[in-house]
Amino acid sequence: MTGDCGANRIPTVDERSLSIIAFSLFSAWLLAFPFEGQVLYAMAAKHGIDISTMVFGAVAAHLAGLFACGFFVKNLAAARRTMLLSTAVCLAGSLVFYLPVAVVWPLTLAAISLAAGFFIAAWGFFFRRYTPPNARLSTAADVLICSNLLMIFLNVTTLHTSPAAGHTLGIAMQAASLLLTARLQASEPPSLFKPAEAINPTPPLTFLCLFIIILTVNSGLMYQVINPAFAHHTTLVTWYWAVPYIAALYIVKKLPPSSDRTYLLYIGIAMIGLAFLSFMVLDRSVTSYLIVDTLLLGACGVYDLFWWSILGEMLDYDANPAKILGIGLSANVLGVLLGGMLGHAITAVDAQSSNPSLIAIAIVFVILIILPPLNKHLSLQLKGHAFLAVLAGMAAARSDQAVDEFIRNCELTERESEIAALLLQGRTYKMIADELYLSVNTVKTHIKNIYSKFNIRSKAELVKLLTEHENTLSG
Repeated sequence: MTGDCGANRIPTVDERSLSIIAFSLFSAWLLAFPFEGQVLYAMAAKHGIDISTMVFGAVAAHLAGLFACGFFVKNLAAARRTMLLSTAVCLAGSLVFYLPVAVVWPLTLAAISLAAGFFIAAWGFFFRRYTPPNARLSTAADVLICSNLLMIFLNVTTLHTSPAAGHTLGIAMQAASLLLTARLQASEPPSLFKPAEAINPTPPLTFLCLFIIILTVNSGLMYQVINPAFAHHTTLVTWYWAVPYIAALYIVKKLPPSSDRTYLLYIGIAMIGLAFLSFMVLDRSVTSYLIVDTLLLGACGVYDLFWWSILGEMLDYDANPAKILGIGLSANVLGVLLGGMLGHAITAVDAQSSNPSLIAIAIVFVILIILPPLNKHLSLQLKGHAFLAVLAGMAAARSDQAVDEFIRNCELTERESEIAALLLQGRTYKMIADELYLSVNTVKTHIKNIYSKFNIRSKAELVKLLTEHENTLSG
């Protein structure tokens, strides 16, 4: 490429890997301990402490940390300091759980959950800093896969060695995360992934959060309704529980970049529907667990990477990626919390029944019916938003001139230049085809070649390159 096209420096593999490993080590401890993790339950059982009520407070505190972080952390250096301080708080707080002093557990659990929320949200700066837009789905898949593999390791250690051994290993992971986070670079070149300042992220982020909340209510129901029903298969549940989730993440990560994410959503909907139907009609044997868990956690893997990838793309919509990531992930936690509260109420009603409540099944299927139209509206918000927000701030004449100047600096054929210009002016594939007397398939082929030359895969990324070109000229 020549001129300003794709001129941003891309971080090295080592920088990206360091960020992923630091995040994954901390996240694995979070999943295995304060976020209703098996290590926490094992330590509580060892000391004879009832944590059934305090776990909801811990989840709520984690939600608060995720949501609030972006309002306090404003730059990359502050993000690293926040991550270091949060890890130190979690390390110190974790030591309390070696002691069988029930009175200090609730407050400590809430404190480390709040700090963990700040750590996760602050990592949004490094997510954007070390991963170009067209690779964020891959980074999201990597952190989710690594976190869950390490969580399985913690759970197996807890079961086959001792709760204290699992807890100690989790603390060691926090310490390793602290050391790696201290090595992350805290300086960000002004030109690197500079957000499009004209873009207002509120409308699409609001719809995305609503989408995530509705989607993850299923996860909360799973924790409270399905997981307890198979708890007697202790060894199998400990290591197999997250395996389908990891497999789904890996499969989705390896799909071609041109794959339609909407189809993935429909596959996830079908899987989760079959999972709850299977749970309703099958017994509580090992085979039934393998069927239900494979369908349910596989669907969760598809879902999570679906909305994580959208969040990753939205990091460039705002100067503060911690706010985008934190608010998005807090919606996920809120969905889990609401689903858990519903599941807890349903379980209490059905305490004397050998069959799962039809109320839970009804809630799940109402959610599955709502998701497709909500996703359609979300897609329209994201696509339209990228164009209108960037170009609306320019006068019509300046908008056309900006597009022409941008196209001239890029190595495109004459036909590709025509199509790219029309695309940047907000034309649809059909409109471009009609205007240039081409077939829609021919237009799609040219656009695919254009994206390949820019090393991008979406119209939003093309608009972002145009905006960066404008920022460079104006700067």
